[in-house]
Amino acid sequence: MATHRVCPWWLGYFLASPLRRLFENPGAMLAPYVREGMTVLEPGPGMGFFTLELARRVGPSGRVIAVDIQPRMISSLKRRAARARMLERIDARLAEPDSMKLDGLGGTVDFALAYAVVHELPDIGSFFAEIAQALKPGACALLAEPAGHVNAAHFEEELKAAARAGLYPASRPTIRRSHAALLKRV
Repeated sequence: MATHRVCPWWLGYFLASPLRRLFENPGAMLAPYVREGMTVLEPGPGMGFFTLELARRVGPSGRVIAVDIQPRMISSLKRRAARARMLERIDARLAEPDSMKLDGLGGTVDFALAYAVVHELPDIGSFFAEIAQALKPGACALLAEPAGHVNAAHFEEELKAAARAGLYPASRPTIRRSHAALLKRV
């Protein structure tokens, strides 16, 4: 099995920094897709840069399922969510390298955010299959990969893997310094 580089846990502190908002605005990025009461899946949340914004947007009647393979990322995410008084909206789960452990979510997720995570995975086909199974029919997933880590040809291969799982590009939103696609489950 090939070794894949996973973002080190300590880098999560930089990725969750409020200074990052100067370059990326999670609210503006998520506004077209996430509404109150939704169930949202976020694989690879790190320490919660997008997770907390997702939790704000789903409100008290919604929930965010944040899944990471690194225990330190999950524990830091939970601490940040508790300080923001949104922990009750977030189901933070520890995944396995070969499974997100999405038991019980089949067809219940309204939206998924896969931001800068797919290029780190050893089996993207299985990843997209799990996402597709969790999403409701007609629901969408926003896939974004950093252009500095993923070239256009590799991103197109990711889109082909997503299509094999039943997730097809509905649009190609512009996200700064990223390749992006809004994928729809048919």
